[in-house]
Amino acid sequence: MSTFERYLTLWVALCIAAGVALGHVMPGFFQAVGSAEIAKVNLPVAVLIWLMVIPMLLKIDFAALGQVSRHWRGIGVTLLVNWAVKPFSMAVLGWLFVGYLFRPYLPADQINSYIAGLIILAAAPCTAMVFVWSNLTKGEPHFTLSQVALNDSIMVVAFAPIVGLLLGLSSITVPWSTLVLSVVLYIIIPVIVAQLVRRSLLASGGQAALDRLLKTLGPVSLVSLLATLVLLFGFQGEQILAQPLVIALLAVPILIQVYFNAGLAYLLNRLAGEQHCVAGPSALIGASNFFELAVAAAISLFGFNSGAALATVVGVLIEVPVMLTVVWIVNRSKGWYERGAASRTNLKPASREV
Repeated sequence: MSTFERYLTLWVALCIAAGVALGHVMPGFFQAVGSAEIAKVNLPVAVLIWLMVIPMLLKIDFAALGQVSRHWRGIGVTLLVNWAVKPFSMAVLGWLFVGYLFRPYLPADQINSYIAGLIILAAAPCTAMVFVWSNLTKGEPHFTLSQVALNDSIMVVAFAPIVGLLLGLSSITVPWSTLVLSVVLYIIIPVIVAQLVRRSLLASGGQAALDRLLKTLGPVSLVSLLATLVLLFGFQGEQILAQPLVIALLAVPILIQVYFNAGLAYLLNRLAGEQHCVAGPSALIGASNFFELAVAAAISLFGFNSGAALATVVGVLIEVPVMLTVVWIVNRSKGWYERGAASRTNLKPASREV
């Protein structure tokens, strides 16, 4: 993990402060940025999102889908957690904490928007930072690559229906045309562009050429994320100053969701007898979120000033420290994990002697 990535929480905190201050000093600038829209797509944010997402998608080799069967138990567990558990568990946590327990302490007109942001945050599994977490747990690289490629393929068709379903169940109006447009702009187009660039580089200069480009674009991706956060907090500044407790309250369901889904994936892999080098990245993929996509989708669907956009940014704020604690737990529990996984793997029916 680079120094920049390691201190992502610090940079996000500084962006919050900068955005709030700039929004107070330069309100006209932020209004101009907010009004630069075509078909409900904010052009400055669209450019920043593409600069964020495309470098991450360049790392994905969809040819790795051919390796899915090598670790089918870990793949199955991760798919179950990512697509059948995580979005729905987050919706339940949002309804419980934001819609009920914390309702008296939150702005009444933003309750549904906060819940929507939490749902959007949990509806897409992480794409880029997973490689960092997997490396820190000595994860099986082929499993991580094939799982991420499979998740990205599923995300193209599953993100919009899951978000639409859960928002509908939450009695939140779903602007379907904007939701579909967000999927096209922030998933399908970046995937196509990234794969075309990847194939071109590999054909002309090999892996070395791709690595050089990734090294160059890595900082660009993170700076674009931070610039997006400055813009967002420029719009959210007044609300945050009026309700400073909001960020802490929104962090509660996100934290519970991360640990619950990571623990579930880890335990299911142990019960299935999967190797620790697969269970580690499986737990981390099951817990982390594609927060860049979540921020983009929330802004597109509900706007800069929305509680949904703020909720997704809270996910960015706590991503690194929370995931590092999950990495620590996975590494420290390796001995316990392997004793249980080995005992289940060795449970074979005794052969009959004839």
